[in-house]
Amino acid sequence: MEDLTDLYREYGDDRLPPGQRETDGFPVLSKSGTPSWDPETFELEVWGAVEEPLSFSLDEFRDLPSVTQRQDFHCVTGWSRFDCEFAGVAFAELAERAGVTDDAEHVMFHALDGYTTDLPLDECTKPGVQLTYGFDGDDLPADHGGPIRVVTPHKYAYKGAKWVSGVEFLTEKELGYWEKRGYSDTANPWNEERYS
Repeated sequence: MEDLTDLYREYGDDRLPPGQRETDGFPVLSKSGTPSWDPETFELEVWGAVEEPLSFSLDEFRDLPSVTQRQDFHCVTGWSRFDCEFAGVAFAELAERAGVTDDAEHVMFHALDGYTTDLPLDECTKPGVQLTYGFDGDDLPADHGGPIRVVTPHKYAYKGAKWVSGVEFLTEKELGYWEKRGYSDTANPWNEERYS
């Protein structure tokens, strides 16, 4: 397992970002509840500014080279959970397979419940950004974004979409669900970038 709990040193002096409180729990938050999905028909699609659009069944996605990482998780509502164990596919692995074109600059993540969030491509390739299907040694629970969610240890967690069904490479920035509603587009916890 790769330990990424010291990533905070790139962003701030303390592991716990300002305005956050540490919790041992893992509260469940979403815009509209947990969507239903069928493991037999689920697909993760990759498209946009790529040379090779991709589509994976859940089993095919789980067969890709995987990583297991210990990292911290920061929610914009003010809580942080340390030492989460996430297993999944590194974002960089997916980007390499798709053959991202030179004009790609952003990534829009699409979710089964209609949620979207955008990150600059260079933020997606930072250590720890992965499409995870495992949490603390088990399958990622549905209420926490299973079958697949994005984790972004250097951002507030709304930048890590739950129930991800699509990864779209963009040539320019687009605002996602919460960003259109006043949340920060940069979402750096150590700068308390909660709202725009």
